[in-house]
Amino acid sequence: MRGGSGEAAADAVSRAGGVGTVGSLTPEAETEAAKLLPFLAPGARADLQEAASRHVLALTGSGPGRTLLAGQAALLRALVELAAAPAPAPARDAARALVNLAADPSLHESLLAAAPGLPARLLGRALDPQWPWAEEAAAVLANLSREPAPCASLMEALTAAEPGEAGLERLVRALCTPGYNARAPLHYLGPVLSNLSQRPAARAFLLDPDRCVIQRLLPLTQYPDSTVRRGGVVGTLRNCCFEHRHHEWLLGPEVDILPFLLLPLAGPEDFSEEEMERLPVDLQYLPPDKQREPDADIRKMLIEAIMLLTATAPGRQQVRDQGAYLILRELHSWEPESDVRGTCEKLIQVLIGDEPERGMENLLEVQTTASSRPTVRSPSVLASQIRPSCSCLQASGSLCSEAVPS
Repeated sequence: MRGGSGEAAADAVSRAGGVGTVGSLTPEAETEAAKLLPFLAPGARADLQEAASRHVLALTGSGPGRTLLAGQAALLRALVELAAAPAPAPARDAARALVNLAADPSLHESLLAAAPGLPARLLGRALDPQWPWAEEAAAVLANLSREPAPCASLMEALTAAEPGEAGLERLVRALCTPGYNARAPLHYLGPVLSNLSQRPAARAFLLDPDRCVIQRLLPLTQYPDSTVRRGGVVGTLRNCCFEHRHHEWLLGPEVDILPFLLLPLAGPEDFSEEEMERLPVDLQYLPPDKQREPDADIRKMLIEAIMLLTATAPGRQQVRDQGAYLILRELHSWEPESDVRGTCEKLIQVLIGDEPERGMENLLEVQTTASSRPTVRSPSVLASQIRPSCSCLQASGSLCSEAVPS
């Protein structure tokens, strides 16, 4: 039964939310937004929590609204609590509001200051196979982990996971296990793993020969149901390819990474018998309806991963011996995006060009200026950033500016 106090509370929620739905905020906005706090707190009526979280979500749909909320530390803490609260609390809208807040890198410091345990809290929810809003939790982590400081906090949370199973192992298992969570697809764990792989400790885990992590990720380069998941996995593989000491293992029979990087770039071309024999078995006699990877940014990351594998003389020879040039030649003729085509040209030039002079064989350890050589960069995060939205999650799967790993 609603009494007078309930009606007054609902009216306060409505007025506070109304302020945040316009493009610019009135001077009274901060005061009105602060009035939302009691209705987000644990113990508040579920219907008022739902109305308040819906209005906060609306606020996060605009830049001024996000800036306003960033200054409300108590409200942010309540939002984090609500996003992780069990039913009947309206956790989904609260989690989506956090997705939008985390999409703005300038707000990360405020978020983490208000809720220092946010990465660990979200990680627990994202990896809970029973949590219905695990995808939203993973999406917040994907946005947060694009920046070095929150990424470090997430890595610490993974390292401090319960004994018995490494936190990164749990994350990889959730990503690679179909139906891990029957109510959440967990596609955004792909970008989370990609962002984590900018850190040396994460790459060391992923490239541990005894764990067989890379081998479990490779089939996901052709995952048909999600560009977000595919892009995250390809970004992870690309970052791992910076570790040139592992190239022989990656290209060798234990991992055999190259066919998994080339197959998404291959089309239905009909090669001659002599050329066909040069290709790995998985790339021979592809069906006439074979489609290339449709996302240009993922195609570029695949090419960059192969480029990194050619950093050493043995790696260049192995890539040549497996017929990579044939696939890249046809890709270059087909590629509609000039940026991706340019990256493909650089790789082709490496494969068909003269070997570097003595002492310059490792392209990751020397600085090169010749246009025929690849530009060497640091492992980067995947910008599968969810754009601010009041109602839905959106992804862009592009490669962001390089972040220097710590």
